[in-house]
Amino acid sequence: MGLFSRIPFRPALRFFSWSVQGGCVMLLFQNYVAEVTMCIGPSMLPTFNIVGDIVVVEHVSRHYRKLDLGDVVVCVSPTNPQKAICKRVLGLPGDFVCVDPTLSERRYITVPPGHIWLQGDNFTNSTDSRKYGPVSLGLLRGRVLCKIWPNFEWIRNGFEEQISQPSMDRELVVER
Repeated sequence: MGLFSRIPFRPALRFFSWSVQGGCVMLLFQNYVAEVTMCIGPSMLPTFNIVGDIVVVEHVSRHYRKLDLGDVVVCVSPTNPQKAICKRVLGLPGDFVCVDPTLSERRYITVPPGHIWLQGDNFTNSTDSRKYGPVSLGLLRGRVLCKIWPNFEWIRNGFEEQISQPSMDRELVVER
């Protein structure tokens, strides 16, 4: 009988094996399906609090669903790769966007292919694409699905589709 055939050693080895497998499954889930993270800072006021809201970030849509204008996303910071940023998508590849809508003299650019234009909801206190330009889609980590703390709330697209109602004059013109 060798060292590995002792009875007390087998349960410990089995526990270690299951722990490693469970850790691998959790890591794969966190990297490819969804993760729970905290958004801290004033840039996304009033959508998120300054002190930090805990949100669920899903990673599936970046591979299988196109981004929409108004989606809140988490991506690696273009200025500091050790940090993640949480911003709203205001421009998709090919879109013509205003660089800084808070300035009286407005400048417009076209978002290049493979990039998105990100801005915080708090225009007066946000470091975003106005400072570092269009963000590469390769830095995108995922789309914010919901806020789970302090209050549960689904994160909706910041833009609502406008349904135009035909006026009475238009209807009369069409009928003639």
